[in-house]
Amino acid sequence: MEDARRALDELIQKRGVNYSSISRLLGRNAAYIQQYIRRGSPKQLDEQDRAVLARFFGVDEKVLGAPERRSGPVVELVHVPVLAVEASAGHGALAEMEAKCAQFGFDEKWLRRLTASKATNLSIIAVHGDSMEPTLHDGDEVMVDLGDGQSRLRDGIYVMRMDDMLNVKRVAIEPQGKRVSVLSDNPAYPSWRGLEKRTINIVGRVLWFGRALR
Repeated sequence: MEDARRALDELIQKRGVNYSSISRLLGRNAAYIQQYIRRGSPKQLDEQDRAVLARFFGVDEKVLGAPERRSGPVVELVHVPVLAVEASAGHGALAEMEAKCAQFGFDEKWLRRLTASKATNLSIIAVHGDSMEPTLHDGDEVMVDLGDGQSRLRDGIYVMRMDDMLNVKRVAIEPQGKRVSVLSDNPAYPSWRGLEKRTINIVGRVLWFGRALR
């Protein structure tokens, strides 16, 4: 704070004004600025007083002892497109439109912990229906890794094409590793077991979902 007092004293001298006039500028008693500069009381200027003095002398508030303003950390966002298409967790949604209708921004570091895939392989689509409840609900939005599909098929939730319909289902690799089960988490809906891997058309693996609280 000694530097701030010294700087204020020099500014007063250069302007050709006196301590008492500056004190009155601040609406303080006549001895206020002299006590601040000569006796160190108060230890630092009030924030509002400092702003008034900075404007009066045409200097940055830091010259008069204002703390450095810390800028927040720079967050690099990766934008993932939201597609105008639904993946059915019911009886199947037609996969006709896949135009981008919006985008979500995700912290790059957070996303890298989720997947090593390129951002261009990621898309977000809405879930329609209740066949995957309680895991996924109607209206949930899921992030799909389009680069994680047939060749790396393993246990997990996937978006797949079935008869030109998009469906979201759980895939389980059967014990011998040659066949798979396509499962609905909701027991009220059918599941398919003993399927050859080549017979299912995987679009991508579901990595994440978002849900609006109701």
